Amino acid sequence: MQTAKTSSHRRYITGIDGLRTLAVLGVIAYHLLPAALPGGFLGVPIFFGLTGYLVTDSFLNLINKGTSLAVNHFYKRRIQRLYPALVAMLALTSTYITLFARNLLVGLRGTIVTNLLYVYNWFEINHGQSYFDRFNGESPFTHLWTLSIEGQFYLFWPFIIWGLVKLFKRRSRVAGALMVGAVISALLMAVLFKDANQVNRVYYGTDTRAFSILMGAALAAVWPANHLNANLHAAGQRLLNWVGGISLLVMFILYWVMTGTSSFTYRGGMFLFSIFATAMIAVIVHPGASWNKWLTNPVFNWVGKRSYGIYLYQFPVMIFYEQRVVNIAQHTVLNALAELVLILLLAELSYRFIEQPIAHGRFTSWWAMVKAPKTWRQYPREVITSAVLVLASLITMVGYAQATPRKKPPVDAVTKHIKAAGKQTAKKNREVAAQKGAFDASEKATAQTNQKANKQLSAQQKKLAKAFDLQPATMLSAQHISLTAVGDSVLVDNADSLQQVFGHAYVDAKVGRQVWEAPSVIQSLKKRHLLASTVLINLGTNSPLTQTQIDNVLKAVGPKRKVFWVNTMVPTKTWQNQVNDLIAINAKRSKQVYLVDWYGASHDQPSWFGPDHVHPNPQGSIAYTRLVTNTVVQKSISPKK
Repeated sequence: MQTAKTSSHRRYITGIDGLRTLAVLGVIAYHLLPAALPGGFLGVPIFFGLTGYLVTDSFLNLINKGTSLAVNHFYKRRIQRLYPALVAMLALTSTYITLFARNLLVGLRGTIVTNLLYVYNWFEINHGQSYFDRFNGESPFTHLWTLSIEGQFYLFWPFIIWGLVKLFKRRSRVAGALMVGAVISALLMAVLFKDANQVNRVYYGTDTRAFSILMGAALAAVWPANHLNANLHAAGQRLLNWVGGISLLVMFILYWVMTGTSSFTYRGGMFLFSIFATAMIAVIVHPGASWNKWLTNPVFNWVGKRSYGIYLYQFPVMIFYEQRVVNIAQHTVLNALAELVLILLLAELSYRFIEQPIAHGRFTSWWAMVKAPKTWRQYPREVITSAVLVLASLITMVGYAQATPRKKPPVDAVTKHIKAAGKQTAKKNREVAAQKGAFDASEKATAQTNQKANKQLSAQQKKLAKAFDLQPATMLSAQHISLTAVGDSVLVDNADSLQQVFGHAYVDAKVGRQVWEAPSVIQSLKKRHLLASTVLINLGTNSPLTQTQIDNVLKAVGPKRKVFWVNTMVPTKTWQNQVNDLIAINAKRSKQVYLVDWYGASHDQPSWFGPDHVHPNPQGSIAYTRLVTNTVVQKSISPKK
């Protein structure tokens, strides 16, 4: 993500490292603690804006001097600066996958090839999961889509900017054309955005994300870094400083409030953020303003110079760390700090052993060194780096050969069980849906003595009561309750058991389902007369929740139905406690919402779960069904007042 200057004559603006720091820390914070900084992904438009400004400013400076653009030299500098570190990251990450995380071999071939060709963002549109699906098989390479967009920009931009200058002559007209392009890109994002369930096309698309780069480029056309007046009068300096302060404040606010699943984000929100990010760039590069100085300090300089490596290694560290450390949710901050330290360490190694040596040409005589082993002691850094990367490349080739197509991922025991449960649920759903009017029947969840209830149970129902350790009265009441359940893979895993216990239970569950999908699912069920007066929600496994998302679910359900929300047991993710706290708050303040405390019942029962520590095994499924049944029956008999 980091962009080096292409012209050796440009003054080095240290405040840009500060802005890079704010951008990369936003992205890292979003990935480490998504519930704490839901808009941290907006750090990417800052990087894009800086890329557009710095590269365009350099080219326009050369054009104004009547100097050749030296496109070949530009490409060489870009390759030297960006490509080796990317290749090293791909090799090292693929090596770890090949040796220790073979479940991630799926799609590795396409990932490597498209990243090397800088078209990975388009590959993700057609083959990747949502950037905001944080649980269901998250890839350690997902974040690399941004590098592909920048690579495409570097490839074509010298010719585009040269053509624009030839066509429009004046810088102001060039800036106007670039801003028109930015608006078209933003409008394209708004038009192509359908809903939060289908964000890949607009989130990863070069055309729909170009507006941040184009705005930075437009700024370069009218705000050249080397031709700004450093001797501003006091009023002008105050104005620039206020613009910078307001811009930074708005950017921080949007960091905190904007989410990647909100329609506002794609219908103007991200464009608005890019406007303020561009204004911030303008203030920082102006020598008459104070923001360059205010954003200059040793920490920001250190992070800014290593922001490319930090960005590269964030996802591999997080994905691999979360695979090894199970109970992340209990110590979210400590684990986040541990991951951050690992990311910074790898970024420092990348900076010292790969980025800087290659940028300064220290590897140009590599082959001569290899052929002369007697000289190896003189180049310990080069020898160690070369040996590690050669070994990693060889292991990567093995992983590449063993990788399976994305269409046929390996199936583990949990996946097999979920798949089988899904088929059984679909069959039962068809039977329930065929019983017209079943959900319109009045509930008869009346309290009865166990002795009396036991006489009314059939032999099969008694068998079920024994299997799930339910009291006869509870079992009888459940048989009279109509239930609609909406959820993710945890619900898929337990759907068959719920449908056995409840008299009429329709389950709409899907692996990887996010909470923002629920309102449309619920509306569809309502239209088909399959939304019972008792609704079970099991969502929150795959990503953090927001109050707005919960409100949207409740609005779709309607005020006259009871909502039983199952909280989460997902110890491998940082958002577990945030999700559970938010569900508990809603259950406490709303007469409509009831908490099903699955976390409280299961967090100290590791024997209830499969290898992923999230999906219940048969023993856990019995406990889940018992908890849901007891909670629903009890609250149906004694509702909130």
